[in-house]
Amino acid sequence: MTAGGSALVDERIHRIRRRLERLIGIAATEGNAVRPLRNGDEIFTAMLDAIGGARHTVDMMTFVYWRGDIARRFAEALAGRARAGVRVRLLLDGFGSRLIERDLLDRMSRAGVEIAWFRKPLYLSPLKQNHRCHRKVLVVDERTAFTGGVGIAEEWCGDARNPGEWRDTHVEVQGPAVDGIAAAFAQNWAECHAELFDERDRFVGHEPSGGAIVQVVRGSASFGWQDMQTLMRVILESAEERVRLATAYFAPDTYFVDLLCATARRGVEVEILLPGPHTDKRVCQLAGQHRYEALTACGVRIHQYQPTMMHAKIMTMDGIVSLIGSTNFNRRSLDHDEEVMLAVMDADFTAVLDAHYDEDLEASEPIRPDRWNRRSLLQRAREASVLPIRRYL
Repeated sequence: MTAGGSALVDERIHRIRRRLERLIGIAATEGNAVRPLRNGDEIFTAMLDAIGGARHTVDMMTFVYWRGDIARRFAEALAGRARAGVRVRLLLDGFGSRLIERDLLDRMSRAGVEIAWFRKPLYLSPLKQNHRCHRKVLVVDERTAFTGGVGIAEEWCGDARNPGEWRDTHVEVQGPAVDGIAAAFAQNWAECHAELFDERDRFVGHEPSGGAIVQVVRGSASFGWQDMQTLMRVILESAEERVRLATAYFAPDTYFVDLLCATARRGVEVEILLPGPHTDKRVCQLAGQHRYEALTACGVRIHQYQPTMMHAKIMTMDGIVSLIGSTNFNRRSLDHDEEVMLAVMDADFTAVLDAHYDEDLEASEPIRPDRWNRRSLLQRAREASVLPIRRYL
């Protein structure tokens, strides 16, 4: 890249940074190293290696902790560090992790792992039951953090080679942004446990680890407009060339459908990559398909991933900014659930995610407007049948 081109990129990154900081009220940090991790083989290896090397603290939270060999491997890794004297805390969502094996919980508890549950449905009012902790966070020794889309279950193992190996993306972070990810854990831990910190928390400072600017945005369930909605809105309204969205669950409200269309109509290339035949939530897919006709009519290009379940939550903008984390493009993530998203302002990191996106498109089928608009009455009826519950999807 020429000096002039580099200066232009820096100027655009500065502009989007200031928009995000001022409109969300969270300062971005410089000097971060961010490493994208694609699919279970990369993601789980990196996370387990980090846990295995922990010397002081391990804080982990997840929405999904199910069963299988990978669930046992994580339990053994966490238990092993607790037996070695490391302070290990595990926060599980009361609904999403309800399938975890009792034996694994007992094994970790005996080893000294502190386990807390976020809003077990049996003990909640009906209002709170719908608000889940969907964040996925691992923080090791206050210096290395992970977040993204994966849960702890066999579905995420492998490398998206077949329907039994889901496609997903996580990110490893070192540098000042680790504090924001750690705060996402602390915010939910504080609701579930009497002790927020102890003498093993060192509250270390962070030396520069890389060149990425990162803003950590935490979405929390409440009423009204949310920071996560502002984040998506700023990215879409700031785009000048291209926006690429990959999401596991696509069920936007009318406002965001109109915003996607407005973005496309002003000449921005808008691409959306969604699950195809191997979706794990057909109801949510139907809610999104109800929007295909309006979106394709205004120039949005939609693709459905064919090999397996597409579970990544990524947005890239103009080759310079990426969003990555736990947030889906649906009402549940934007309105109801605890989420965490990184706004990574770094051209090199974004280029890697865009390259992965290109590879995923090669394994996807486009929605062709002429064919989609002639879909059957049965398909239309199925889409209409989920509209009464779309705000919960």
